[in-house]
Amino acid sequence: MGSEPPLSPQVVEEGGEEEEEELSGGEESDLRTPSGRGSLLTRRGITLRVLLKDGLVEPGDGVLSIHYLGKKFVGDLLNDGKIRWVETGQIFNSPSAWATHCKRLVNPAKKSGCGWASVRYRGQKLVQYKTSWLHKYQPSADMSLVSEGEDDEMGDEEEEEGKTTVSTDDKNRKNKPELHDISLVPRRGDRERIPVRYCTLGTRDAARDPHTLVELSAFSAINRFQPFNVAVSSNVLLLMDFHCHLTTSEVVGYLGGRWDTNTQLLTVLRAFPCRTRLADRDSASAVEEEICQNLFMRGLSLVGWYHSHPRGPALPSLQDIDSQMDHQLRLQGSSNGFQPCLGIICGPYYHGNQGVASTITPFWVVPPPEQRPNDYGIPVAVEVTYVQDNFLTSDVLNEMMLLVDFYRAAPDLVQFHQFWCPDTTMMDKIKGSLSGHAPKDQAYSQILEHVYNQLINTH
Repeated sequence: MGSEPPLSPQVVEEGGEEEEEELSGGEESDLRTPSGRGSLLTRRGITLRVLLKDGLVEPGDGVLSIHYLGKKFVGDLLNDGKIRWVETGQIFNSPSAWATHCKRLVNPAKKSGCGWASVRYRGQKLVQYKTSWLHKYQPSADMSLVSEGEDDEMGDEEEEEGKTTVSTDDKNRKNKPELHDISLVPRRGDRERIPVRYCTLGTRDAARDPHTLVELSAFSAINRFQPFNVAVSSNVLLLMDFHCHLTTSEVVGYLGGRWDTNTQLLTVLRAFPCRTRLADRDSASAVEEEICQNLFMRGLSLVGWYHSHPRGPALPSLQDIDSQMDHQLRLQGSSNGFQPCLGIICGPYYHGNQGVASTITPFWVVPPPEQRPNDYGIPVAVEVTYVQDNFLTSDVLNEMMLLVDFYRAAPDLVQFHQFWCPDTTMMDKIKGSLSGHAPKDQAYSQILEHVYNQLINTH
């Protein structure tokens, strides 16, 4: 006993840069004896077969799972310690082989699966069962051996997994959102900008204009699928579109809503316009604090942001791409697991729009491939379901009136009596665009007439 070398790793069906070493029956027994404590005790030496043999886990259907970037994969634990992926019936020899395969479906650039930190048995990470085994059978062992190479795995999963077990509503009530994550950055005024394709950008170049617009890619074009679903309230679109129509300068605001980890659904329920000038950093913190309180009082979480390109295409600039990536990472890091951050760009007065309606573009940013870390993030179009509200809420109406008061004396207030095109005034333009976000209750039009009259009276 103890003299046999470990068997060679078995061939796995998919992936598996981190294939586990499978031990013979004699060696598994040797690990539990005093004479066996020593060179065989390594992170890879403890396998699912060992945990099964010693009763720390049991075979079962659907007892294994992986959560990665909004997607859930379920597996069966077989009697021999192998894993059968429920969706396809494929067999994998180790947690790492299965995790690598699944993660590459979502992120083709993923190099490893971080199996023991990624795969959960009945909701608990496998690495915790490995630690329990060592405490039980090797109490004098150096615990650094069990975590050898897994610190990076844990850090990786902290960003990627939807791990929270707290209900969404409880988390929304307990966690006060932090708005400093999305800063108000002064931007250059609009001018005609011709969008470029992402594939023409190449590596980051400090000499490149940060205001260069970039066309959006589809998830399918980069061999991905959208890792979450999005539903946006019509009142959100109405208030956001109204805000963006008021001034010839760029505006910004926040999006409040809820993230359901079970259904992977991001619901955007409320827009919070920032009533401040982008260059006015002194008032920005006070405005953000007010919005933070509003979010908290309504039991909502910060789920995204919006801004306008008043006279240009509703496409992200290189600066927008970097900002969106920062927001995604910060918002993701402020919770217990993966949470998406939605970016929306509104283009109200771009003459390339179809008719009077603003172009509204929801987008997300996919990190560049791991082998090209100096590239820009990839802006992708997000598919959204728009939900028509039953009526215009008093909250939204009140916010609209506050915006009118804020911009009333502004030098860049849109002149609504002027013409947007030969047969359409600016007032006709805003009315026509907002009608596309109308609630089911037709009485909203009479209510909005009061707001429109206030706009006319600002001149």
